[in-house]
Amino acid sequence: MLLTDDAPTATQAVDPAFRRDIIEGLSRSPKATPPIWFYDRHGSELFEAITDLPEYYPTRTETALLEQHGPDFAEAMGEGRAVVEFGAGSSRKTPHLLRAIAPGAYVPIDISGDFLRASSATLAQAFPNLPVIPLEGDFNQPLTLPKAIGAMPRLGFFPGSTIGNMEPDAAVDLLRAMRRVLDDASVADGAMLLIGMDRIKDQDRLIAAYDDAAGVTAAFNLNLITRINRELEGDLPIDGFAHRARWNDAKARVEMHLEAVRPLHFHVAGQAFRMARGETIHTESSHKYGVRDGRLLLRSGGWEPVREWTDADGLFSLILARAG
Repeated sequence: MLLTDDAPTATQAVDPAFRRDIIEGLSRSPKATPPIWFYDRHGSELFEAITDLPEYYPTRTETALLEQHGPDFAEAMGEGRAVVEFGAGSSRKTPHLLRAIAPGAYVPIDISGDFLRASSATLAQAFPNLPVIPLEGDFNQPLTLPKAIGAMPRLGFFPGSTIGNMEPDAAVDLLRAMRRVLDDASVADGAMLLIGMDRIKDQDRLIAAYDDAAGVTAAFNLNLITRINRELEGDLPIDGFAHRARWNDAKARVEMHLEAVRPLHFHVAGQAFRMARGETIHTESSHKYGVRDGRLLLRSGGWEPVREWTDADGLFSLILARAG
């Protein structure tokens, strides 16, 4: 049952936030851009392809946890909750959770409108009696949930270790914002959050997950250049950049960069930029968490962890928390 809501959408010919973030990011030293702008339609499709790669363990590990622990979820969360998924993408993992807990509604939130509507229609067909209410927008910005969910208790769903793409202070800010969105005082049962977090592990395994042999992650990273050229009147040479993945041990994160393979001079939105050979644009960080780190992060964001599920190899965790 696919429903729509009267909330404003983010669809524009040229997103002013995209222009602002890219211009500001290219003007910095060192250069860096927010990872949210990877996800135009083609970027979203490329990311879905990444999740199927043999090197990319997080998706299959998390999916296995969702498949295996359905009865645990039902016991811990109860029925009738409105499941609010932040950054829903294709919602491929979501059916495992929905089947387990018999929710009252499903609200997928994503910045890529076309991708969101297509995946929501597919999920609505699979769950014909479930209200599916897509909400197009940036979950990093203030959001108002659809009125149709009424007084249903809320369960935030944030799979895929997306929280790791943020610096710790920004991650805490996001967790606090999620609590404000989900924890409605008029709802009797308090809000809950089910979140995925990637664990610290062998460096070679981590790097391979972000620099696959087939080059799909490289294409995903380079697609940002294509998007800048298309939407911001850019003239960045695609062949002037190479994808790089690096492990930053001091900050416990994998970093993705676009490295200039020769001296570059280009324009974006009428402004000129230069890059020396070897200089990079830092496009994404993916922080990894130790056994206690994720719980500390959640508590800092106003959530109290209540259950945790981890695979036998300790690669990935799903943590359930209540609004503190």
